Amino acid sequence: MAFKPLHDRVLVRRVLGDEKTKGGLIIPDTAKEKPAEGEIVACGEGARKDSGELIAMAVKAGDRVLFGKWSGTEVTVNGEELLIMKESDILGIIA
Repeated sequence: MAFKPLHDRVLVRRVLGDEKTKGGLIIPDTAKEKPAEGEIVACGEGARKDSGELIAMAVKAGDRVLFGKWSGTEVTVNGEELLIMKESDILGIIA
């Protein structure tokens, strides 16, 4: 199943967090927070102004981004857990 977000929405794959602390302690799964960093898998075409003019997306597939802790809706696509969120939920692009 292929999935293409509509309008100004993006499909994001979370980047897995560290398994160990800087001191070498292993972090158990129950203590890990979900990472707020991910890679964009797919983008919609962008939002539209009231006049119908297209506002281009500032991000593209392959960009690594930071997003809010509670941003997006979790979905499963082809057995993989992904997030769908609006472009405005993205805080920035990691260069």
